[in-house]
Amino acid sequence: MPGVISRLYRGDIDIDFVGKRRLWYGLSAFLMAVSILGVLIHGLTLGVEFQGGSVLDFARTPGSSVEQVREAVRDIVGHDPIVQEAGRNWRVTTQSLDGDEVSKVQTAVAERFGVRQEQVSSQVIGATWGGEVAHKAWIGLAVFMLAIMLYLSVAFEWRMALAAIVALVHDLVITAGVYAWTGFEVTPATMLGFLTILGYSLYDAVVVFDMIKEVTGNLGTSAKMTYTQAANDALSHTLIRSLNTSLTAILPVAAILFVGTTLLGAGTLKDLSLALFVGMVVGTYSSLCVATPILVTLKEREPKWRALAKRVAAKQASAAKAAAAAVRDDGTAPAAVAGSRNVTITDAKRGKR
Repeated sequence: MPGVISRLYRGDIDIDFVGKRRLWYGLSAFLMAVSILGVLIHGLTLGVEFQGGSVLDFARTPGSSVEQVREAVRDIVGHDPIVQEAGRNWRVTTQSLDGDEVSKVQTAVAERFGVRQEQVSSQVIGATWGGEVAHKAWIGLAVFMLAIMLYLSVAFEWRMALAAIVALVHDLVITAGVYAWTGFEVTPATMLGFLTILGYSLYDAVVVFDMIKEVTGNLGTSAKMTYTQAANDALSHTLIRSLNTSLTAILPVAAILFVGTTLLGAGTLKDLSLALFVGMVVGTYSSLCVATPILVTLKEREPKWRALAKRVAAKQASAAKAAAAAVRDDGTAPAAVAGSRNVTITDAKRGKR
């Protein structure tokens, strides 16, 4: 295992990401379908900041459970409230209640769980503020997407811009699906996390695209590898950088998510860290297995690269015939012929044809 890792760090191992693009397309389509299904069936659990309502907090007493708290409040308000652990307290979110209903809930909770009525705090939150946050978030997302399209089109080309945008949408849909299936609340902190993972996912894709642009820029009419092979080599040589970047970013976020979930209960840390954690994991996958394969699929349709692929295939077929003839003559395959298909990024950068 250490030998494999060291070879991976040196770039001695080439992983055929692009060659397995049908597998990645199928996996991504499945994940997106499950995510969309989750949103359609369960929907997103909007926090009280978006839909408005009343929030009550009181201390957790020994033996109390989520179901017991839900039952006690449901008997008063007539609907199932959202009950969460918030550190050492219970946090109960209901539809908007008037003063009399809040007082009845406080009394019922105090009698049921042995706390003083004045220790059951309550607040009413309107949906206007959350609606404004959501509206501005959508505007920010649209501006971000447009700016990214323009930047990548100028710095690289429109095909890379399109591949990056598809990967970003892929990341957002899957992250939203995780929230739908798990029932985690979508709060303003969650929206902030969504916007943050866009930049992270884009960074990873741009690193790969920059290497692909550098390598494929040296491919000429007599090159020994196709655009697909060059792109895959570039992806393999940036793999360890992508993994290192992802790991160093994901570990702190995972620690925050663990602390926010197990020690501090529901809150801003939990809402923000879940979006970041899921988005970073999915973003790392999409930059390697979605963005680059889509780019290669688009580039292979260009006449220039189609012609190059045919010439390389013809050369490889000729080399294979020569190797077969050599085996028939002396029973061994010359090393020069056997290794004729191994073309590295270094060769491409030096302009070897």
